[in-house]
Amino acid sequence: MAIAAWFRNIIRALLLDADFYNEAELNRSMTLQAAIVVVVATTLSGIGSAVATDANILFGALAGAVTGVVGWLMWSWIALVVGTQAFKGVADYGEMLRVIGFAFAPLAIGIVPWLGFVGAAWSLVAATIGIREGMDFSTKRAVATVAVGWGAWLLLSILVQWVLGIELLPRLPL
Repeated sequence: MAIAAWFRNIIRALLLDADFYNEAELNRSMTLQAAIVVVVATTLSGIGSAVATDANILFGALAGAVTGVVGWLMWSWIALVVGTQAFKGVADYGEMLRVIGFAFAPLAIGIVPWLGFVGAAWSLVAATIGIREGMDFSTKRAVATVAVGWGAWLLLSILVQWVLGIELLPRLPL
């Protein structure tokens, strides 16, 4: 994997390029790239969350990465089931892994405390475009699919953070 090509793919994902998400859907060799995006973005976001809550940075990075990878696998599977069963989309698990994996890229800005919320919103828009292109259906159906999958991921994330004793919301910078 050429680093320059990987960075171009990340930029295209961040720019919400629908053609890129179509390419990612079909290109099986991009699965590893998508996995790396998930690990890097959620690790950076975990560091930002740790800084914002005065938690251990290494612990925040690890919790971010683990929650991110598990959430990515779960969200991709839920999106596949909801999209194909409820909305008659056409995709396989690998396609969902790739498009949702690249949609995690905006979460990386969460390394800056309080920008995590912006990254999360941006990521949801990217996932909507990715799922729409990956499932070959309407934006309305993609929004519904994202809502179900992301809601499950959010619940998992909150549960993991609660079990690990991580503060769920950063302290206000006063």
